[in-house]
Amino acid sequence: MPLDRLVLIIVIVLIAALATVGLGALVVSATAVPLGWLGLIPATLAAYIGWRVLSDRLRSAADDHYDRME
Repeated sequence: MPLDRLVLIIVIVLIAALATVGLGALVVSATAVPLGWLGLIPATLAAYIGWRVLSDRLRSAADDHYDRME
């Protein structure tokens, strides 16, 4: 995956996370949910995307630069 595409995905995810927190803040202002729970959704999403990127890089044979070493 090219670096510019990865950065674009991360930026879009962060914007979506901020929108989620903003909408969650509106919901929390109407209910009695602690604010700490709102941070859990974007953190989980970021961890999931990070896990997917890491696992893809570890499994991909095309990105294995050790195969090209002599």
